[in-house]
Parts: sequence; C-alpha cells; structure tokens
Amino acid sequence: MKHASEPIQARLISRPNRFLGIVELEGKKVECFIPNPGRMYELMIPGTRVYLIKRTGDKRKTDYDLIMVDYKGTLISIDSRLPNYMLREAITKIELPEFKNYWIKQVEPTFQDSRLDFKLCNKLNQILIEAKSCTLVENGVALFPDAPTKRGARHMNTLINALEYGRAAVCFIIQRDDAEEWKPYEERDPKFAQNIKKAIKKGVEAYAYTCKVSLEEVTLSKRISVNLD
Repeated sequence: MKHASEPIQARLISRPNRFLGIVELEGKKVECFIPNPGRMYELMIPGTRVYLIKRTGDKRKTDYDLIMVDYKGTLISIDSRLPNYMLREAITKIELPEFKNYWIKQVEPTFQDSRLDFKLCNKLNQILIEAKSCTLVENGVALFPDAPTKRGARHMNTLINALEYGRAAVCFIIQRDDAEEWKPYEERDPKFAQNIKKAIKKGVEAYAYTCKVSLEEVTLSKRISVNLD
C-alpha cells in the first residue's frame, strides 16, 4: 500500500491517550491522530522520530495521522487499519499460496457474535479470516497482543466454530521487517494465548507475515513461522 501522501518527519513529545499524539513539527507543537489502540510502550517514547500524513475532513479533530515510527533505525508502520488493506490486496493478486484459488466474497462478514475481516470462497469451500496488526518485536520474535484483548480472544473461539462450515484462519500482519517468528504474548494476555493454542489445535490456521516499510509504501514481505511453545 502506497502512502496517501509523502510522510512528514516530526518528533514525538507525548501520547496523552491511545489515539492522540503530541509532536514537534517545524518547531511547533501539533496534535495528531494515532490509528492504533495498542500500548506500543516501546515505540511511543518522547523524542522518537515519527512520520505523519496530512489528513483533512469535517469530522476530524486533528490535521495529521501518525503512521510510522523510526525505532532504533527500523521503520515501523503503526497504522492498524493497513493490515486489512494489504491482506485484501495480496489475496486479490493471488500472492499468498495459502489462499490460492479463493476469491473475496465478503469484507467484514458477521459470524455468530463476531465481525471478522474476510470471507473467501471457491466452488467447494469457504474460509473465514481474521487479520491482526502486530508491531511488537523482541529479539526477532513478533509478539501479539501488546495489551489484553477480549475481542481477540473471542475471535479465536469464533474461528473454531467457523470450522463447521469450512476453513478458518487468523493472519498476523507484522508491520516491520525484523521478525523471524511469531508467538502469542502470554505474559500480556494469557487468555488470548490459551484461546489461540486451542484454536490451532482444533484446526484453525494461523499465518504470520512481515512487512517491508518505507517512506513510499508498506507491503507484505515474507511469511514467518508461528511458534506456540
């Protein structure tokens, strides 16, 4: 996915709440929207170089979105809206062997008590897919979630139930390129870890993909292993 416009460099001052950032831009304090509800404690450090995109709209409270962080020389995309767009694009272009010969029948399908991200179909089967954004990497290991997620834990149970009607999968989109494997962050959310382990044991598929992040675009890069140990 190409950025909507050329990213603008700034410096993070503070993050008053999950969705609001204060940055220094051209010598002035500016408010910006942070499109990610995760904690991101390791990224939201005052003084960190960040990148903004200019946004306009009648209902907006800020003029910018904070979309990337330069973390120790690694450019990280933090926009939690992007994974769905990237995954949709990759499936449509038949770039993921896991979903070859399937087409997207529905975006944001409702199944039981959950709204998932995609429903894929072919002539014989269907796949319900949930996509998750991941930004935390420690020593080459991508970890999810970085904060407790009751919704995420519920989604794993929903995917188990979806197996009665075909395939079910969860896709972790790691918005950086320095991860070699993915693991559930059990210390942060033992319930999610328990539920995804149960889901995979029942037959839910789990995939993790890193991303190439640049000042021009963010694209899926490679599939890495899912480690439940």
